[in-house]
Amino acid sequence: MNRVLSSRWTKAAVFALCLVPLLLLGWRLFVFWRHGLAYDPDLTADPIAYITHYTGDWTIRFLLITLAVTPLRKLLGLPKLARYRRMLGLFAFFYGLQHLMTWVWLDKFFDPHEMVKDVIKRRFITAGMTAFALMLPLAVTSTAGWVRRLGFERWQRIHRLIYFSALAGVIHYYWLVKSDVRLPLLYGGILLVLMLYRVTVWRRSAPRRPRATSPNTVYLRD
Repeated sequence: MNRVLSSRWTKAAVFALCLVPLLLLGWRLFVFWRHGLAYDPDLTADPIAYITHYTGDWTIRFLLITLAVTPLRKLLGLPKLARYRRMLGLFAFFYGLQHLMTWVWLDKFFDPHEMVKDVIKRRFITAGMTAFALMLPLAVTSTAGWVRRLGFERWQRIHRLIYFSALAGVIHYYWLVKSDVRLPLLYGGILLVLMLYRVTVWRRSAPRRPRATSPNTVYLRD
């Protein structure tokens, strides 16, 4: 399996799969445009809201998939999975950018006054902007060159922002929906499991501090 994951063709196939949600959305919009408003009930009701929710869903999904790489790599004994993590994280940013631009372009028509007012007044937009802002340094520093410039430890600390970005994304989604919260709760549950796994691993791998001993303690040597 590791040999398959090492193949450049496998990586190309995964890249193509990551584009499928965008292609499906594009095809659906094309058919909707060709056949008129009555053809697609979801798009007829509110096309902008549909595109916004669709791209937002895939942003959170890719964030969770990216976070799932490390646990799967360790639990399944597939170290080569790590080579897909950067690509998946960049796709999370890519869909997040589509989500943001749908709001900026189709909803607010590039009106900075309206955008700032929405960010301040609506807490779900504040959370969403926070999630995207936290993804920006991850996307910028995703290259091997940035790892060399920053040093691996500093680079790793920066990329832990993905945990907070995913959390802000789930909160954004939860605050956005007003009645049916099943999907944001599902995403939140997956994120919780992924973080509990990491906390467990960190606690097990953390060096244990020696217990305080009294001056009269006698140490036995083998």
